[in-house]
Order: sequence, then structure tokens, then C-alpha cells
Amino acid sequence: MRKIGILGGTFNPIHWGHLLLAEWARDTLNFDEVWFIPTGYSYMKAEADILPGKERYHMVELALEGSHIFKCLDLEILRQGCSYSYETLEQLKALYPEDELYFIVGADCLFTIESWKCVERLFQSCTLAAAVRDGSPWNEMEDKRKELERKFHCHILLLPFLSLSVSSTEVRQRISEGKSVRYMVPHRVLKYIEEKGFYRE
Repeated sequence: MRKIGILGGTFNPIHWGHLLLAEWARDTLNFDEVWFIPTGYSYMKAEADILPGKERYHMVELALEGSHIFKCLDLEILRQGCSYSYETLEQLKALYPEDELYFIVGADCLFTIESWKCVERLFQSCTLAAAVRDGSPWNEMEDKRKELERKFHCHILLLPFLSLSVSSTEVRQRISEGKSVRYMVPHRVLKYIEEKGFYRE
């Protein structure tokens, strides 16, 4: 039986914050592997601002190149229609029934996750690992964790994490303004973005 961390996201583009979160979770929770899953069509975001799934998937692959612990899966970008996390977790649970799945999210998701599509089914398929950034109100996070566990009969872990300001939105904004994003994204990813001319005005 393996312990697998699942890190979903738009990855538009992937940056060092994503990779640091994955490594932090792997080290803290002793994951055997962490699987990155780029979203397909996200019902929560405007599609016009998002690169095609195959491009985002390729950038994640470039970022993970050489790692035997981090992997990228194309489940969601191959799926037709909107991408829902519960479908992805149920699919993975069916494919790997002997493995323990941990869905890595930001702790702020604890306050919105009840509005997610079929969240009770998501909780049945995995343990939630919620990353709490330095400076966040830990007591509030702990109270919400307990509330959700009582309501959904699920298991949620709080994962202390660093406070980082880097975001995909900031990366895209800086590129559009002609500013440097060196050291914000992996070198291979930056080179690909420059070659393709992504995110420029």
C-alpha cells in the first residue's frame, strides 16, 4: 500500500510554490509519490484566460522532469466537459484501491469546499491535507476542520506551510508587462513559455 499525495490545479503556469508545497507535503506526511493533475475545463475559472490543457500538462512535465517521486497525470484534461475533483478522486480510488490518497489543498478551501460539486463523495475517496500558511489563524482552521469532520464523517489533516507570495496570476501579469519571472518558475518551464510566447499582451 502506497501513500499518494494528489495536487490538482490549473497550473497556468506551474511555479516553484506548487513544487515546494508538493515536496513539503511529501516530506511531512511521508508520501511515496505526489501526483500533479492539471485541470481540464474548470467550472470555477474563466476559460479564456487559461492555456489549453495539453500546454499546461507539458509545462508540468517539464517541471517534474527527472523526478521519480513527482508525476503528472492527464485524467482531467482528457475528460470531456467540466472537471470535478470528486470524479478525479473516485477514478483514482477505483484504479488504485490499495493506495491511500491524500488530496492536497490550501487551507482556505476548508471554508468553501462545502460548495464544491458532490463534496461528500470527494471526502469518501481521500483524506484531505490542508496546507496552512504561516500567519494564518490556526485556531479557526482547526475549528473548521473539526466541523467538517463531524458533518461529513471524513478525515482532514492540517499541514503547516510557509507563507509564499508567488502565484500563477502574478507570473502571468509580470510576463505580460515584460518583467522577469526568473526564479519564480522552473528554468525549463520559463524557456518553453518564452519559446511559445505565452502570456504576452
